[in-house]
Amino acid sequence: MEEQHIATSAATSTVPSDAPSSNATPALIHDPAIIEDHGTYYIVGTHRQFARSIDLVHWEPFENNLSRDPYALLGDIWKDWPEQPENPDLTSNTWAPDVIWNETMRKWCMYLSVNGHEFRSVIVLLTADRLDGDWTYVGPVVYSGFSPDTVDRTDVPRVLGEAAAHGDLSRYMSLKDTRINAIDAAPIRCTHGELWMSFGSWFGGIWMLKLDPATGLRDYRVRYPLVHDAADPYYGVKVAGGYWNSGEGSYFVRHDGWWYLFMSYGWLGRTGGYQVRLFRSRNLIGPYVDQNGNPAISNGEIPDNHEKDTGIRLTSSVEWGFSCRDERDIEASQGHNSVLTRSSDGRLFLVYHTRFVGRGDGEYESRIRELLPTADGWLTAAPFLYQGDAAVAPQVHADCGPVLTSHPSALAGRYELVRHDPHTFFNGTRTDDGAYFGVNRPESITLEADGRVTSGEAIDFFDTPDANLPRSTDGPVTRGSWRLIGETPAGVRCCASDMAITIDGVTYTGVFAVLPDERDHTPTLTFSAIGGNQSIWGARTA
Repeated sequence: MEEQHIATSAATSTVPSDAPSSNATPALIHDPAIIEDHGTYYIVGTHRQFARSIDLVHWEPFENNLSRDPYALLGDIWKDWPEQPENPDLTSNTWAPDVIWNETMRKWCMYLSVNGHEFRSVIVLLTADRLDGDWTYVGPVVYSGFSPDTVDRTDVPRVLGEAAAHGDLSRYMSLKDTRINAIDAAPIRCTHGELWMSFGSWFGGIWMLKLDPATGLRDYRVRYPLVHDAADPYYGVKVAGGYWNSGEGSYFVRHDGWWYLFMSYGWLGRTGGYQVRLFRSRNLIGPYVDQNGNPAISNGEIPDNHEKDTGIRLTSSVEWGFSCRDERDIEASQGHNSVLTRSSDGRLFLVYHTRFVGRGDGEYESRIRELLPTADGWLTAAPFLYQGDAAVAPQVHADCGPVLTSHPSALAGRYELVRHDPHTFFNGTRTDDGAYFGVNRPESITLEADGRVTSGEAIDFFDTPDANLPRSTDGPVTRGSWRLIGETPAGVRCCASDMAITIDGVTYTGVFAVLPDERDHTPTLTFSAIGGNQSIWGARTA
């Protein structure tokens, strides 16, 4: 199996008798990591939150020994390392777990951050036979926040050697070098079956090291060189971030020969600009770049990098015009995602948490959108939330039934177009016209049957600067063009959904999809595309 979360364990996970009903609430989980086992889906998150579902739509919370009594499992490691006067309570310092099936151990392995003040954190391993069962503590995997006075309480001397461990540790004390927080673990199974784990956060960046499949812990046999901005003997290989720039919640998924890196820029608060950015690589450990070739690894300080162009921003705050959406439902601060590759059909789903424009700062939900592969090898998020119906390619129906292709005339029409602007985010303020700053409102465009993209009505213009002879255009202003991809001279396509659209000089490659809208579940023709390092959504209104 190529991707790390398509896992089938010997330990059968049955659907509980009190499985989610049709009126169940969404998963109220922060930093959601999704796992599938035997057709049941599980989300685990910060502060030991757990939920399960059989349809990815209706979720119910459940408990285990970790959620009920974390001190019984983690009390010793808590006192050994993270506990300090500034953070005396373990219950609020169990962050962002992720889970993977370890075939060698025949166990589910959870990698959980036990967080401390001034980055004195540790990622630990817990194991279980069932995803809805109890967990067993195994041991620490990687530490952060150590100094020459405290390093002997970690495994750093074992990794670096005694002399090195007691020598120069200055790089681990610099926020612009290798001072990270050991949080946001993401275990990964590579194509050859090796187990790796990414981790890290703001400041020192995202790192990755190899795990020992026999123990689930760090593979102490592997040695890493010391190469600035590339590798570290203790933390392994650098894959993203650094130099005090925002970036956390790394997640990796493999699809169609590419490894995709998702990470969150900004801060998780309601007005903090949290947002998912995307990079890709042919190799698990990188290098990762975005569509414009910008590296995921920072080469220096980038003030307010969550307002810059590096990384493809997949989603943003959107107020669709046709849906009259309540402010309580407009997403804000979307981030810390994971990705499910569904075992039944191979479809990809983006799972993330979000706060909301019209709700309190502490309110959040986990949300799910399908990820749609594009013809040029990117993953774009569906414009509407997943509601139980997967994206369907548009089809034209004749008297004898569906035909092989969608004729452009069937896809033409008026659309609302949303751009996921990487330079703005919801910050709680309003613009002069009363709209919220950073909440993207759509513009109206028309995909003409002849392949043009137009907008507006007929306008007057002058043929030459010297002639005061205005004339009207024949119709709306042409903004670009659009087309279906992969058509043969006979008009047959292998896929009726791949498309390209050029607007204002930028070409985007994407996917047409019929999805139920979020207001009344009406099947709606949409497109989602990526171009010029930006993501756009469209939804047909007429």
